[in-house]
Amino acid sequence: MRHLALLFVVLTLPAEEWFVAPDGNDLWSGQPSSANAAKSDGPFATLARAQQAARAARDSANGPRTITVRGGRYELTAPLIFAAEDSGTAEKPMTWRAMAGETPVISGGVRLTGFERDANGRWTLTIPAVQKGEWTFRQLWVNGERRFRPRLPKDGYHTIEAELPPSAAAQGKGFDRFRYAPGAFDPTWKNQRDIEVLTFHHWAMSRFRLQSIEPESRTVQFTGHTISNADWSGLKTGWRYLIENVAEAFGSPGEWYLDPQSGVLSYIPLPGEDLASAEVIAPRTDQLLRIDGDPAAGRFVEHLHVSGLTFAHTQWALKPEGYSFYQAEMIIPATIVATGLRDASFSNCAIIHTGGYGLELGRGCKRVAITGCLLADLSAGGIKIGDGSIHQDDTQVASHNTVRDCLVTQGGRVHPAGIGVWIGQSHHNTVEHCEISDLYYSSLSLGWTWGYGPSLGHHNTVAWCHLHHIGQGVLSDMGGIYNLGVSPGTIFHHNHIHHIESFGYGGWGLYTDEGSSNVTMEHNLVHHTTSSGFHQHYGKDNTLRNNIFAYGGEAQVMRTRDEEHLSFTLERNILLANGRPLLGSNWNGDAKKFVLNHNVYWDEDGSIDFAGKPFDEWKQKGIDAESVVADPRFVDPTKGDFTLKPDSPALALGFQPLDLRASGVRRDQANGPLAAWLAKPRSAPRVFPPKPAK
Repeated sequence: MRHLALLFVVLTLPAEEWFVAPDGNDLWSGQPSSANAAKSDGPFATLARAQQAARAARDSANGPRTITVRGGRYELTAPLIFAAEDSGTAEKPMTWRAMAGETPVISGGVRLTGFERDANGRWTLTIPAVQKGEWTFRQLWVNGERRFRPRLPKDGYHTIEAELPPSAAAQGKGFDRFRYAPGAFDPTWKNQRDIEVLTFHHWAMSRFRLQSIEPESRTVQFTGHTISNADWSGLKTGWRYLIENVAEAFGSPGEWYLDPQSGVLSYIPLPGEDLASAEVIAPRTDQLLRIDGDPAAGRFVEHLHVSGLTFAHTQWALKPEGYSFYQAEMIIPATIVATGLRDASFSNCAIIHTGGYGLELGRGCKRVAITGCLLADLSAGGIKIGDGSIHQDDTQVASHNTVRDCLVTQGGRVHPAGIGVWIGQSHHNTVEHCEISDLYYSSLSLGWTWGYGPSLGHHNTVAWCHLHHIGQGVLSDMGGIYNLGVSPGTIFHHNHIHHIESFGYGGWGLYTDEGSSNVTMEHNLVHHTTSSGFHQHYGKDNTLRNNIFAYGGEAQVMRTRDEEHLSFTLERNILLANGRPLLGSNWNGDAKKFVLNHNVYWDEDGSIDFAGKPFDEWKQKGIDAESVVADPRFVDPTKGDFTLKPDSPALALGFQPLDLRASGVRRDQANGPLAAWLAKPRSAPRVFPPKPAK
């Protein structure tokens, strides 16, 4: 009898690991990892059922609770929501993980089947939910690749023929119309309210719906207006625009068009795509995971860990009035949104094929680690930390978070001003050993205060990152690393930044914008930028030491606003030009406004001056007393090798050689989806045209 009682206790102990599989059953226990021979027990079928089981066992579990998700697709029509009751503890954490060696995909999309081939070779499918007005979508993926709607012009951009004053409805708010060149718009186009006009400003892009086309005056009117009536938000003569989702422009391989009236989706396949085997996915929901803590009420989601899962296929809906925002697309939602998440982690996950940003750590998120994750094919940017508000209660502030060994790539596919990693009013965060590439705006943006006012964007670190091929000639006024506001304790070090290309002005490597103060930038290699390796709009007491700035298109270091305080100190740096100035923009003042010393300056073309002055005259301002004009003796800088030879004059000035081979994602730290991507990188075509050749 004693043995029977012991057996009963063992059998009734709460399970601490549950399994989920596409062929599971929510009526089973969820404890076996696969179905038994009798098909009477096995894993759960849904994530929601596993969550329910883990919640029920929270108080009675003997140890950590784990939900292991088997490989396969899990389609969601609404986000999975975690609340405080989904928390673990430090001793008994709650983990959601992928089964070892398997790839579970949590998808907000639905696979479309039943296509037919029409007489023109196009694939067509009637979707009843679209026909009834119950569903629409603006994104489509075929065989794991994003496909695009028809766009005009087919190559390059249209330009605004003439700016017009805003309509009465938009007066004092923004701009909502312009005059177009002959032939750009056709008043006979069908489904005009579903046509979108993408207007490019300096550092942002607005997306409008058509209200009317007036052929007599060649005026196009939108249903909404730009976010501001400021000059930068205008619709000015000569500025660029594109027209998207025009049915009459549909005709190129890889394009698709969804007719909202008939509900017919049409797709023109690329060479080699097979109707019978193609996987075509359209999104239904804009989020997949929402973590709803309540910092104001002291309710947090804690000790929750997510590992190895792939989140894919989310939607973004354009409002009737269109979309326009100031900067960085920071109001665009993310596939995963967390509020009040603490002492938690996302590791070895993938967030791909998104409708907006990838992952957002919002209000009250603290000590969250994002490690070894892949974020790719992003409609906006990669990761957002914090928000734009200055909270007086620190429990409401996102802080002390880490992004490490992550790859953020192929961003800005719908919203080109998306940022690789955006950190707002948030402090003590670290971004290290990350690679960020193939974006149309800045790779990192820190701070959200313009000027010298209060800011929570301080003590942030960006280190050992590889930031490259940013901007790509689409937007302007950007940086490899962009900073705003007073930022004591913030440091950027050991980063490799290159190929920053703006459309117009402002393609910079390190960019301290309005009010940036007390920032340290050291041991960075910055080269091949449209404008310069470093630019300060205005700020105070910043420090640049032991950096290499090379091959800036306008200058190597730039300073804009002249203020009555010390802008920055530039010491023990190497500036290498190839026919462009060493110092650009505004160098009024003397050593009270900027300190330069122990630097090495060189121009491969031999023509060297300092803000228009010979070196000896320049030094009379009390600047660069111990600096030298000399060949720094790099091994082969034109081929990207900035290793210093032993006889480099920089070494005698105290310059410490840079070895940035460890910058970017460390391969030995990559697992799961990121490791698979690094082993076989996937290229993607550019989404927005390059800037016109001069």
